[in-house]
Amino acid sequence: MTERLEDIAIKMVADGKGILAADESTSTIKKRFDSINLESTETSRRDYREMLFRSDEAMKKYISGVILYEETLYQKAADGTPFVDIIKAAGSIPGIKVDIGAKPMAYHPHEFITEGLDNLYERLRKYHEAGARFAKWRGVITIGEARPSWGSIKANSQSLARYAALCQQADIVPIVEPEVLMDGEPGTHDIDRCAEVTQWVLQTVFADLFDARVNLEGMILKPNMIIDGKKARKAGIEEVAEKTVKVLKATVPSLVPGIAFLSGGQSSEEATAHLSAMNSGYDLPWGLTYSYGRALQDTALKTWNGKSENVAAGQRAFTHRAEMNSLAAKGTWKQELEKAA
Repeated sequence: MTERLEDIAIKMVADGKGILAADESTSTIKKRFDSINLESTETSRRDYREMLFRSDEAMKKYISGVILYEETLYQKAADGTPFVDIIKAAGSIPGIKVDIGAKPMAYHPHEFITEGLDNLYERLRKYHEAGARFAKWRGVITIGEARPSWGSIKANSQSLARYAALCQQADIVPIVEPEVLMDGEPGTHDIDRCAEVTQWVLQTVFADLFDARVNLEGMILKPNMIIDGKKARKAGIEEVAEKTVKVLKATVPSLVPGIAFLSGGQSSEEATAHLSAMNSGYDLPWGLTYSYGRALQDTALKTWNGKSENVAAGQRAFTHRAEMNSLAAKGTWKQELEKAA
């Protein structure tokens, strides 16, 4: 019997658990590996991700789902065990990134449209057969002079809605990710401009999801937090939490089971602190958790440094970041730090 989308979505935002975004494209993970002077090959990518997926404590206690890149969905560990089976054995849910990236949008300078709708349903059926039970699609919105345009917001919103409907038709939970970029062009906007644009974007997305007849109980939202542009950072933790919650309450229906934030260029510590402040300070109709890539992986990557003798240390680093974010998802991160001090 096929598991209900609603039940999968609830598991994805289980209390104290979050989603590991390990869906870096081949070009993106090359940049990550360049930072530790490691050549990106199929073997090195496999070894790195195996280190993460075999971090038993982190995977079993703190990770509800793993977003994979297509290569990784079909990849096997060094001993021949499929990664999908390793993830399932830890009690986590395998997922898959299905968009093929944001491309420059015609006649819209510095704005982008995400591609990948062609043959998407057929791909989703294959991914489901391979073990994926949720998917992710990212649309990006830039803030700048006369940006974002309505054309950019509407095109990305409609793509997200079409993607989400196709996912549910293929028995896959869609993660809907409209990201208002912190480091857009030029990245000097303040937190109030971010709030204004994010509210506009989310209102548009949910209107299009409704028009596409998407089941809101069988999806997860992955938005940006409300935060200053990368070149204008000054808002404190409590202000970020307050303004993020205000925008979400104004736009996200309570039927949505959970919101899994992207880290969006924040440091690991910032992403944890902001999430914890939201969960500790507000009464919310949905679960708030994390869907982090760099904010979970950066320390582990640097600790591992591409060397087999560093695998255990890398796993400890990954487990620590996952535990900190688990505390943040429960709203107890700050209190636990104070106890340990």
